[in-house]
Amino acid sequence: MTAGPFLDFAYAATETLLAAAFLLTLFRLARGPSLADRVVALDLMSVLSVGILAVFAITRKEPVFLDVAIVVAVMTFLATVGFGYFIERGATGARGQTEALDRGDSDA
Repeated sequence: MTAGPFLDFAYAATETLLAAAFLLTLFRLARGPSLADRVVALDLMSVLSVGILAVFAITRKEPVFLDVAIVVAVMTFLATVGFGYFIERGATGARGQTEALDRGDSDA
C-alpha cells in the first residue's frame, strides 16, 4: 500500500517548511535582542524539532520516533518553565545570594 504521489509531495513539503522555519528560528536565537526573545526561539526550535520527528516517523513508518518526540516535548515544557522562573526572578536574586555567600553568610 503506497501513500501516493500527493502524500509524498505533502511529506516533502512539510519537511522542507519545518526545516526552513527551524533555520529562521536559529537566526532569531542568535540575533534576539532580549533574553525573552531567545527563550521563545529555543521553545519554538524544540516544537519544530518535535514536528520534524513526527513527520519523519510517519514517512519512514518508524513509530519509535513518536516516543522520542513525546520525550522531547516534555523536556521542552520543563525547560520553558525553568527559563520562565529564571526570567521572572531575575539575575539580581542570584547575584544577591552569591554576594552573601562570598561574605560568609550561611543564611542566604
